[in-house]
Amino acid sequence: MTDAQWLCPECGNAALSMGQGIQLPPDRWSDEIALQPISCANCAFLGVAVYEESRRGALDSESWKYFGYRVAESLDAILRSAIAQCPEPGKWRCACPSHRLLGSRDAQGEWNWLQQSGIDRSTQFPIRKPQQ
Repeated sequence: MTDAQWLCPECGNAALSMGQGIQLPPDRWSDEIALQPISCANCAFLGVAVYEESRRGALDSESWKYFGYRVAESLDAILRSAIAQCPEPGKWRCACPSHRLLGSRDAQGEWNWLQQSGIDRSTQFPIRKPQQ
């Protein structure tokens, strides 16, 4: 799959590029959590893509969400740097400082890096492909 298959929420072009992602430990709601920095090759858009999947509930059932948030250039740099410093970004059991930072949880065991980083939750958008 090429990067140009995803729509930019800012300019609407199929130019959204996905950076190196990181797998995070499961939390009380999701069995799988992953983050990826995203940017547009056509405009100045910067964001973070979040993938969450839960396999809890009925046998053979799963629920997933793939969405993004707009981020400031400074947060984009922090996210990219943290992921680049991780020795095993594809392994959620990695105990490096980057995994501890990006996988932070609240007292109830819910993943809360988005809130901790100050991301405006009202900027959420779906990660989408162009209509075929």
